[in-house]
Amino acid sequence: MKFNYRFSNLLGTVYRCGNLNFTPDGNSVISPVGNRVTIFDLKNNKSETLPLATKYNIKCVGLSPDGCFAIIIDEEGAALLVSLVCKSVLHHFHFNGSVHCVSFSPDGRRFVVAKDNLAQMYYAPGKKREFNAFVLDKTYFGPYDETTFVDWTDDSKCFVIGSKDMTTWVFGAERWDNLIYYSLGGHKDAIVACFFEAASLDLYTLSQDGALCVWQCDTELDDLKLKAPKGWQADVLQKDKEEEDNDDDEDIEKENNTIHGKTIPDDEKKNDKVRYSLVAKYFFNKEGDFNNLTSAAYHKKIHLLVTGFASGIFHLHELPEFNLIHSLSISDQKIASISINSTGDWIAFGCPGLGQLLVWEWQSESYVLKQQGHFNSMVSLAYSPDGQYIVTGGIDGKVKVWNTLSGFCFVTFTEHTSGVTAVTFTSTGYVIVSASLDGTVRAFDLHRYRNFRTFTSPRPTQFSCVAVDCGEIVTAGSQDSFEIFIWSMQTGRLLDVLSGHEGPISSLCFNPMKSILASASWDKTVRLWDMFDSWRTKETLNLTSDALAVTFRPDGVELAVATLNSQISFWDHENAVQTGSIECRHDLKVGRKELDKITAKHAAKGKSFTTLCYSADGQCILAGGMSKFVCIYHIKEQILMKKFEISCNYSLDAMEEFLDRRRITEFGNLALIDQDAGDEEGIAISLPGVRKGDMSSRRFKPEIRVTSLHFSPTGRCWAATTTEGLLIFSLDSGLVFDPFELDISITPSSVRATLRQKEFTKAIMMAFRLNEKKLIQEVLESVPSHEIEVVASSLPELYVEKVLEFLASAFEISHHLEFYLIWSQRLLMLHGPKLKLRAGKLLALIQFLQKSIQRHFDDVSKLCDWNRYNIKYALGVSQQQGVKRPLESLGSNEDSDLETESLQLMKEEKEMQI
Repeated sequence: MKFNYRFSNLLGTVYRCGNLNFTPDGNSVISPVGNRVTIFDLKNNKSETLPLATKYNIKCVGLSPDGCFAIIIDEEGAALLVSLVCKSVLHHFHFNGSVHCVSFSPDGRRFVVAKDNLAQMYYAPGKKREFNAFVLDKTYFGPYDETTFVDWTDDSKCFVIGSKDMTTWVFGAERWDNLIYYSLGGHKDAIVACFFEAASLDLYTLSQDGALCVWQCDTELDDLKLKAPKGWQADVLQKDKEEEDNDDDEDIEKENNTIHGKTIPDDEKKNDKVRYSLVAKYFFNKEGDFNNLTSAAYHKKIHLLVTGFASGIFHLHELPEFNLIHSLSISDQKIASISINSTGDWIAFGCPGLGQLLVWEWQSESYVLKQQGHFNSMVSLAYSPDGQYIVTGGIDGKVKVWNTLSGFCFVTFTEHTSGVTAVTFTSTGYVIVSASLDGTVRAFDLHRYRNFRTFTSPRPTQFSCVAVDCGEIVTAGSQDSFEIFIWSMQTGRLLDVLSGHEGPISSLCFNPMKSILASASWDKTVRLWDMFDSWRTKETLNLTSDALAVTFRPDGVELAVATLNSQISFWDHENAVQTGSIECRHDLKVGRKELDKITAKHAAKGKSFTTLCYSADGQCILAGGMSKFVCIYHIKEQILMKKFEISCNYSLDAMEEFLDRRRITEFGNLALIDQDAGDEEGIAISLPGVRKGDMSSRRFKPEIRVTSLHFSPTGRCWAATTTEGLLIFSLDSGLVFDPFELDISITPSSVRATLRQKEFTKAIMMAFRLNEKKLIQEVLESVPSHEIEVVASSLPELYVEKVLEFLASAFEISHHLEFYLIWSQRLLMLHGPKLKLRAGKLLALIQFLQKSIQRHFDDVSKLCDWNRYNIKYALGVSQQQGVKRPLESLGSNEDSDLETESLQLMKEEKEMQI
């Protein structure tokens, strides 16, 4: 059993807060999700979460112009310098205060950080190793309130910042003689955004009340003059000038002091400063207090202004004429962030209220990406039998299905009217069953994406758990009536109601090998029900505390139960004998909430593991609950093997074991004081007598916990639904040297020498003993296709398993689809009977191989359908044009001929696409 699992992806949540960014090529969106960053590749339809995290929720992200670096800043002002090429942290820095905005200059040499009521300009980190990556250049003062926005001119000579004090300030990046700073007013509310026009100092400023001011500058960018140096710098320059020709200096001086033959007076030269004038002022359509402007973005090349409002409406305008191009409502929550890609075709919107991320192509008026996570906690998850999909259920009543390869949600079911408590797949993998607190159990079809069965009880009840046996029998446990309901999937009829428990049903699980149902309850018992014996109670297992979770081992021999006293007990259910138990109280490491009156050590007495999951091989068990840790135990040795920290985000509650004494005052804990209660940006519902904001609204910190765990059938990864979202942990096999029966004579050169002698079987065995992936790939691909069957038949049984495992992983990255399919077919056909004898141990491996082949099958089948359509279309066009073709012969065998032709075309086009 391998334990080198690493965090690989974050699903279930696509946007929380912060600003969105497009990569320089315009094909990917960088979205902050809590304290992590996810990159959505819109061209290849994939998402990837960077393997790094901040201590608090991310507030702003600054992307360098070349797309190689990103500065990620959290709520407390701690910054990470991240390389997007190698996806690693290069430098840590703290700005000692909350940062509102960060922006790189277009030349990539500097970046400006808007913090409190000032702006700080730093030298941007280079691509060489440096002692200090962040070097402060200048600090700019001017606004009296917090700064909100930063924008640069195209040549990086000046930048502008907006402030909540309704002013806009233009600063020079260098010491310009005619522009030190310039303050602009004209607004009656806080500045939301301010933008320079392309290759100009002209400005657009937007305020929260929906006003747009157009400012015209009387100076061009090329007319900015450097300020004359003073002191020792002036002496150095004077010496340099003396070396030059004095006559040339006099001529240049005369030219600078004269215009059209007239000499400029010295007084007029001193007043030659940059000046702004208000050219126009426009107002957006305002509909009550809800339509405050919350975000904006401007594309300088095509003069496109995009504005987002608190009501979820966005407008597209063409500047400077302020012509309305488009207006659309995309949400009923505020739009917090807007970004436009480099070409100006795609616009990204982020709505934190519902966790929405949308990418809109405004010219065709269509969605490029439309993703929304559960806007409340996720409660349960389940893997499909082939490991390709994950289904999640949340308190928001939604059931979502996620593709593990792309990381996107491709279908959402909203039929439930209350929170979903449990979800599961049937054995076919095309039907999802979910239980809810609304008193229904629903079955969803993944072929037609519809709710085709709704199971209800005779009396209204709330269902807490669900289990399915081979897709025919559906069972659900009740919270209030303490009963278990049995339905038929085929007819939808209620077959039986099982009574006997004296407390709420907490968990249900079917034995994967036998038709036995295990039910765990708060009455300190686990009951085993035999489906073939009229659902009679076969055994009753008495526990020492309330049962919270129950699960069977994949081979159905063992049963594991998690109880309220923080124990995991293991049972031989055939003989009703307990085989072992693990005390987990000290492994929980429960944190202390901000408002807890007792310490974390005493609070842990009431906490326990609430979800269990066996590993694919059944040797270990995963446990999670009201803690930030997921523990993996070795069952036979009954010891803790590893602890996985789910999150390091201190924006969540119960993360720290001890409270910060600096937050404890003589009046109590500062957590009781909601300092931002009135800071609702004028968006919340107004109360009578309140100027802005809902004074009754309060913010809360969600508590970190793990609500559900599930191991992938392939054994390569496991998933957990947490407060942070749906976390995927995969095997980290990148830089691991793990030889197998290695000998001193086995080296890469000796393997290649054996390969040159065409001893393919021996070379394969030597390569697997060395266990280097590139070498194994080289050896396998050197075997001629007509000799694969001979080589496969001569492989020992131990190496057959290793070859199959390599093929399953190679399918995901290799281009040689047909070649590896031949290898898989020959191995399974020749060694199938022997492999079947060890089906229990090899189940995860075979499912991993099936998942890889199934993914290619789906892609190829879509390509085949497309080719068939194209061929039929070509035949129809040729028939209309009167071209004589032997259509009769084609028509009689159309299906068979089209399949062969499209298959050949498919192979060629697939290789070209890859």
